[in-house]
Amino acid sequence: MNPREARALGIDVGSTTTKLCAVDGQGRRAWQAIEPTEPRIQEQARRMLAGALAAGVPPGLSLLATGYGRKLVPEARTALTEIGCHARGVHRELGRGGTLIDIGGQDTKVIAVGDDGKVQNFAMNDKCAAGTGRFLEVTAARLRVPLDQMAALALSAQEEVSISSTCTVFAESEIVSLIARGTEVPAIVRGLLRALVRRVGALARATGLRPPLMLSGGVARNEAVQRLLAEELGLSVTLPGEPQLMGAYGAALFALELQSQPPSGQSGMSSA
Repeated sequence: MNPREARALGIDVGSTTTKLCAVDGQGRRAWQAIEPTEPRIQEQARRMLAGALAAGVPPGLSLLATGYGRKLVPEARTALTEIGCHARGVHRELGRGGTLIDIGGQDTKVIAVGDDGKVQNFAMNDKCAAGTGRFLEVTAARLRVPLDQMAALALSAQEEVSISSTCTVFAESEIVSLIARGTEVPAIVRGLLRALVRRVGALARATGLRPPLMLSGGVARNEAVQRLLAEELGLSVTLPGEPQLMGAYGAALFALELQSQPPSGQSGMSSA
């Protein structure tokens, strides 16, 4: 990647992390950054843009924002929902359509992506933490297990317990009961991931499954989730190179298209 070749930028302000991506004139990633999302989103976005400039990204590039905080980035020329941006980014990365599952911090999206990279259908869970990254965060904290160790624990489990509730609050109560009965932690973790995958699988079936199964978002890197989703849906799983970055990448690709159009408002970056 060469930041000096960047021609457009995309920023994805998620509930958990904020991602900034620059692309060159051919739509290839030229620079990227990922940070935990902070309460002062405008200040964080401004600082990350300054970091891009310091890394060699040219000033004055078109910037498109997406994610739940997309309207809080005044430097952005425009904003789009993350559904279209994730579809565009993954399609460009993998060169095909299919069923895209994005498990984010506060919601899960299942997107049917056409061979042209456009959204054909989608379903979204944004009313409950079950089936999202938040479900894993809360249950990992209850078990006192580092989040990045959940996959290894689940894969090492000799057995799997059933977590009957997909509600995060009730699942916590089940965890307490299982611990009190002496259930091994790996078995509990595997059961929790199975519960998450069941919820995601039900959402995926509502869109009409079309292979291949593609994953984006931070949870996509969890190898146990990958395997359990493949079992649940009967499809092999394909990952883009940087699954957490796909929303910002798609936003940057859209911004690249806007770069050649006359601006209607503020330009994305300043050298000041």
